[in-house]
Amino acid sequence: MRTQEQQIRHIKAWQMSGLTQAAYCRDHGLNSKTFGNWLRTYRDVQKHSQRTSLIPVTIRTTAATTSGYLKLRCSGGHTLELPSDVSPQWLGELLKCLD
Repeated sequence: MRTQEQQIRHIKAWQMSGLTQAAYCRDHGLNSKTFGNWLRTYRDVQKHSQRTSLIPVTIRTTAATTSGYLKLRCSGGHTLELPSDVSPQWLGELLKCLD
């Protein structure tokens, strides 16, 4: 088994190589499925270690506000309607997934 540092070195070398994963693995004597697992783990770690980004929000009070629902309108035109008592932590996790 290779150390995590060796795995990361291979991933970065592959990214710079311009080769497909299969070709890189063949050239370096690596199992392509194992390499794929390393890459998946590496990307998961990278994704979770990224700094949280802020999303600009404008709060508007309308007559619909009293309906008990929270409407989120995205810049792409999509609207998400949620119960107004939704947990702020849950909503934060949802927004991270949509980012």
